[in-house]
Amino acid sequence: MASELKRKLDYSDLLVTPDDRLRYELIRGELLVTPSPSPTHQRISKRLQRQLEAYFEARSLGEVFNAPIDLILNEQDVFVPDLVVVTDPGHISNRGIESAPVLVVEILSPSTRKRDRGAKARRYAELGVEHYWIVDPERLRLECHRLAGSSFQPLVEAEGETTLEHPSWAGLVVDLAALWR
Repeated sequence: MASELKRKLDYSDLLVTPDDRLRYELIRGELLVTPSPSPTHQRISKRLQRQLEAYFEARSLGEVFNAPIDLILNEQDVFVPDLVVVTDPGHISNRGIESAPVLVVEILSPSTRKRDRGAKARRYAELGVEHYWIVDPERLRLECHRLAGSSFQPLVEAEGETTLEHPSWAGLVVDLAALWR
């Protein structure tokens, strides 16, 4: 039986993936493939993006990007988060975002739920992402985590049709009801 060498993939491998509406990401050189998001997922993403833009961009604190955009934390860790907030313009290149952003948001779907809460969250923390938010459309819930050492710790959360005031950014209030409608 012929043995095959297994190699880790890198960003150059992603550049040759087909344009087939799938998301291709790498964690430690291992390929992750997920289907395109649902319309509900996209509506929530768009609505949260508007709220983040109204805070970060209106105050000239940073820039908000939505998927698909490559978050290249190193050549073998390349993600396509749902939303990214970048406060340092030097982290933005023609390829994508090339350093740990201040905030990454992932919106859970049936195909990504376990990975977003597990492997991706751990790797984002290890690579220095300061804030990680998880939006759970099934539970109408927003969980905000902050980096503490090399892992994320819960900071604040809310669910239903309420508002969430984020303690790290004075005046940042997320209207959850607006996300679900």
